[in-house]
Amino acid sequence: MTTLENRPNTALLVVDVQNSVVDGAYQRDEVVANIGGLVGTARREGVPVVWVQHSDEELVKGSEEWRIVPELVPGDAEPLIAKSYGDSFEDTDLESVLSGLGVGRLVVVGAETDACIRSTIHGAFVRGYDTTLVGDAHTAGDKSAWGAPPVDQVIAHTNLYWAYQSGPGRKAGTVEAKDVDFRVTE
Repeated sequence: MTTLENRPNTALLVVDVQNSVVDGAYQRDEVVANIGGLVGTARREGVPVVWVQHSDEELVKGSEEWRIVPELVPGDAEPLIAKSYGDSFEDTDLESVLSGLGVGRLVVVGAETDACIRSTIHGAFVRGYDTTLVGDAHTAGDKSAWGAPPVDQVIAHTNLYWAYQSGPGRKAGTVEAKDVDFRVTE
């Protein structure tokens, strides 16, 4: 139901699952395992997997901290998008990559819930994509020392409000990893 014409395909968008981003993150191992399972399913079903990797002054490109976690290995033919802003579309070639793949629906996983995940799902939705957030395949580090709620509440709130996101001509929603269906349904 995307508003993007001639874009019937779905892609799995894996955002910032990098060593220092998820080091110490809430339920890190479970989330990475869920993402790994979805990557495997997407590959078996011929669904494009698109990887996003953040860099900035604190997350230096090429460093060990910057690398994608060892449990997840991008395939040689899978696009890898370099970004330096929260929204994975901002100042990147993500839109042109997705357009080239005929993608109008995104299934989003990764980190961090309260930053790049929220920015990216909103960025995708306002650009016309159907945008599904996998509720048990995103995480964040604890920012309660700076006044944020505990991470489990941040994740629960994001899952709740994204389940009710709506807009003309496109769909949003939240599903658990076990319920992800990469087929587009109207």
